[in-house]
Amino acid sequence: MQELEVSWDPARSSTETRITPKHENLVLRAPLAGVLVPLGQVPDAVFAQNGLGAGVAIDPTGNVLLAPCGGTILQVHSSGHALFMRTEAGLELLMHVGLDTVKLRGEGFNPLVQAGTEVVEGQPLIQFDADLIARKAKSLLTMLVVSHSDRIEEVKVLGDEDSFQNLEVRDPLIQVHFHSDFKKQKTTEVGVSAKLTKGELVQSGWILVQNPTGLHARPASIVVSLAKKFVSEIFLVKGTRRANARSLVSLMSLEVDFADQVQVEAQGMDASAAVEALSLAIRGGLGEKHSVPGSVPVSGGALPKVGGAEKSSECFNGRVVKGVMASPGQTVGSIFQLKSQEILVREEGGTEAQESARLSQALCEAKFQLETVSTLLKKEGDASQALIFDAHQELLDDPNLLDSARTQLMNGKSAAYAWHLAYSETAEQLASLNNALLAARATDVRDVGTRVLRLLEGVQDSKVLFPENCILVAEDLTPSDVAGLDRSRVIGLVTTTGGATSHVAILARSIDLPALAGAHDSVLSIPNGTLGILDATQGELRLQPTDQELAECQEQKLAHESRKKKEAQSAHDPAVMLEGRKVEIVVNLKGAQESSEALQMGAEGVGLLRTEFLFMSRETAPTEEEQLASYLPIVRAFGKKRPVIIRTLDVGGDKPLRYLPLPHEENPFLGERGLRVSLNRQDIFRTQLRAILRASLDGDVRIMFPMVSTLCELRQAKAILEEERSSLGVPAVSVGIMVEVPSAALLADLFARECDFFSIGSNDLAQYTLAIDRGHPKLAAQMDGLDTSVLRLIDLAVKAAHAHGKWVGVCGGIASDLQAVPILLGLGVDELSVSIPAVPSIKAQIRSLSQKECERLALRALGAETAAEIRSWTQLESF
Repeated sequence: MQELEVSWDPARSSTETRITPKHENLVLRAPLAGVLVPLGQVPDAVFAQNGLGAGVAIDPTGNVLLAPCGGTILQVHSSGHALFMRTEAGLELLMHVGLDTVKLRGEGFNPLVQAGTEVVEGQPLIQFDADLIARKAKSLLTMLVVSHSDRIEEVKVLGDEDSFQNLEVRDPLIQVHFHSDFKKQKTTEVGVSAKLTKGELVQSGWILVQNPTGLHARPASIVVSLAKKFVSEIFLVKGTRRANARSLVSLMSLEVDFADQVQVEAQGMDASAAVEALSLAIRGGLGEKHSVPGSVPVSGGALPKVGGAEKSSECFNGRVVKGVMASPGQTVGSIFQLKSQEILVREEGGTEAQESARLSQALCEAKFQLETVSTLLKKEGDASQALIFDAHQELLDDPNLLDSARTQLMNGKSAAYAWHLAYSETAEQLASLNNALLAARATDVRDVGTRVLRLLEGVQDSKVLFPENCILVAEDLTPSDVAGLDRSRVIGLVTTTGGATSHVAILARSIDLPALAGAHDSVLSIPNGTLGILDATQGELRLQPTDQELAECQEQKLAHESRKKKEAQSAHDPAVMLEGRKVEIVVNLKGAQESSEALQMGAEGVGLLRTEFLFMSRETAPTEEEQLASYLPIVRAFGKKRPVIIRTLDVGGDKPLRYLPLPHEENPFLGERGLRVSLNRQDIFRTQLRAILRASLDGDVRIMFPMVSTLCELRQAKAILEEERSSLGVPAVSVGIMVEVPSAALLADLFARECDFFSIGSNDLAQYTLAIDRGHPKLAAQMDGLDTSVLRLIDLAVKAAHAHGKWVGVCGGIASDLQAVPILLGLGVDELSVSIPAVPSIKAQIRSLSQKECERLALRALGAETAAEIRSWTQLESF
C-alpha cells in the first residue's frame, strides 16, 4: 500500500456559510460490505446511547474501509483504527473499526490517508486485518457515526436494521436532513487562539492522563458531554496547544496519550465549576481503568518536554510508534539515537574581502567533495544516488543563497555566520511550504549548508561507532548521513521528519534499508539499546516486543527467506502458466553495472534500458562513441538471443538538461517531453540513433520511442531512423513505442500498423489518464495503475496489437506488482519488464496462475469502479 505524506493546518477555522440546496439532503454510502446492525445493539454504551452521534454499525465482510462521501480527513488516530472526516456540507463523521481496537496499538491496521487529505466517495481510507482483529479485539463491528450538530434535522438509516440486511460496498446507507435555513457555526480547532468570554480565567493544575490508550474517542466523548453542561468556554491544554472541550474532533486532534499532562482552562460565569468537574473526571480515568506510569512527575509544575528525557522509558512498553514508509522492509534490532553535531559560529569576522575569499574557498572544496562522492557512486553503479549529490552541487551555485550570504558579508559578518544564516532561512522557507515535495528539499539545503559550514569552521565530521544490528533514530538525516552509514551495523532508519519523497528515502530504498519517516517525536526519547521491531512496510516501530511478537517476526522472516530461496533456485526456469502459455520476463535497466545482477536473477532480456543517465550531470551531450561504449557492454552481456530494448532520450518535464535549455512552461508535463524534445533537437537524436544502430550489430537490439502521442511523431522519428540506418548500412531493427498517453492507447489500432511492438508505461499512462501528478503530495495516493480507466486503455492497446500480429509488454510499476500481474496476463499482455529483484518472485507467481482464471479476473476488473475494489479481489484470490 502506498503511504501518503500530507500537510494540514489544524488551526484553520471554518467560515460562516449558508447551506446550499445540494446539501439539504446528504446521502452517506456503505463504507464496507457486511451486515447492517442497529447502533443501539453495539455492546458499547457510548456508541449505543448515541454518545458520539447517530449512525449505524456494520459487521464487515470486507477489509478496506471506504469514504462514505467526499470531504476532508480531519484526524486519523495514531492507532489507525478510527478517523474523523468533514463532509463537503460541513458535517463531521466518525468511522471506527472494531471495539476496543485502540488497545491493539495499530496492529492489524494500515491507514491509507492522513489529516488534511481530500477524499472522494469510495476512496480507500483504512485497510485492516479482519482475522487478526477478530481474534484480539472485543468486536469487529465498524461504526459510521454522524457527530452531533444543531444543523441536523434528522439522521435516517436507509437500510433495514431490524432484519440485519446484507450491505454491498457503496450501498446508500444514511440520509442526513438539514434544517433548511441553518448556518454553520464557527468552531475553534486545536491551535486557534479563541477570544474567551469576559470573566475570570480559571486554570487547573497539570493533570496526568492515566488512560492506558490516552483520550481516544470514548473518554474524549465524556469530556465533550461534561463540557456541554457549562456555559463557559472550556479548553483542554497540552503543551502550547489548546483544544475546544466541546469539540470531539478538536480533542482528538490534540493527540493526548498515556502519561501526557493536560490542563483545563475555562472562562465564564461557571468557569470554576467547569474546571473542577472536568479535572475530577480526567483524574478519575473518564470511565476507564487507569495505569500509573513509571517515573513521570504527578505534581504540577513544568510540563515534560514532548519526546524529552523527562518521559520514562517505561511509557514505551509495548507501544507502537507510527510513521510513513520511506523504504519498505522489516527488521529487528536495538535503538541507537544519532544526535546532530553542533557547530559554534562566530558572528563577527575580518574584512569583507577576507570573508568573501574564505566563503569562495569553502564552496569550491564542498563542490569537489560532492563531485568525488558522485563519481564514486557512479562507478559502483548507484546512478540514482549519484544524481542526488549532483543536485547538491547545483545548490552551491544557487544565486539566492549566494546573494543572501554576500549581503551579510557586506554588513561585516563572518563567512560562517553569513552562510549559516543564508542556508537556514532558505531551508525554513522550503520546510514551511504546503508542497511536501518541495518541503522535503529543505533537508538537502541543510545538508549542503552544513558541509560548507564545517569547512569554514574547520570542523571534522564526527566518526560514529554504530553498535551491531542497530535501528538508527534521529530527528532528521541528510543524504550525506545515509551515504556514510556503516551498512554492516545499521539495519534500519527512523526519523521524525521527512517522508517517502525525500532524498533520504530514495537513498534508503536504493540500498534496501527499511526506513520509517515522520514518526512521533516521542521516538527521540527512547533509550539506546531498547529492542524494537521496525516494520517499515506497515509504517510502524514496535518497541520492547513480546517473545510472541519476536517469534512471529522471526517466523515471517524465515518464511520470507525460504520463499525467496525457493524462488531463486527456479529463477532461470521460464515463466510458464498452468495451461502452458509462456510469458517473457525482462528487466528495467539503468546501466551496464546492473547487467550481471539481472542475468543472475533470471532476466530473459531488457525490456527498458533508460538512457537518460548518460545525458544528465554533464555540460555537453554525450558523443556517439561515448554512447556506443555504454550500450555495447549491456548488449554483449545479454547476447544474441536475449532482447535489449533501448528507449531513446526521455527528458523534459521533471528531467531537464543543462545543455538542452527548454522554454519555461506553465505545465512542463504537457509540453516538450520525450520524443517531442528529440524531434526538436535532431542533432542529439541522430547521434543517439547511430550509437544504438551500431550496437545492434552485437545483439538483439530494439528501439523504443517515449511519449508518442500522434502518428505524425512516430512517422517522423521512423524516417530519421531509416536515414541513419541507410547511412550506416546496418540491418533494420524492431521499432516500438511507449504507450503512456491516452491518445496512443485510443489510436492503438493505427499505431499497430506502423510499429513492431508496444510497451505500456503504466506510471505515466495512469498519470495522464487520471490527471494526477504522481508526485503530488495530496493526490498521489489516488493514482493507481489498476484503475479501471487505465486497464481499459491497456485492453484496447493489447487487442489492437494482437489483431495486427504485434506483441505488448508492460514496463511500468504494475509489471512488478503481484496483485496486478494476474490481471495483466488476463488482458493478454505478452511481456513484463520488472525491477531486477522482482524477477524470481514474478516468475514463480506466473507458474502458479491459470490463464482462464486470469481472464475471468481481468474481465471482472474492466467492469469495476475503483482500483481499491480490484485490489480487494486480488487479495482474496488464491493465486
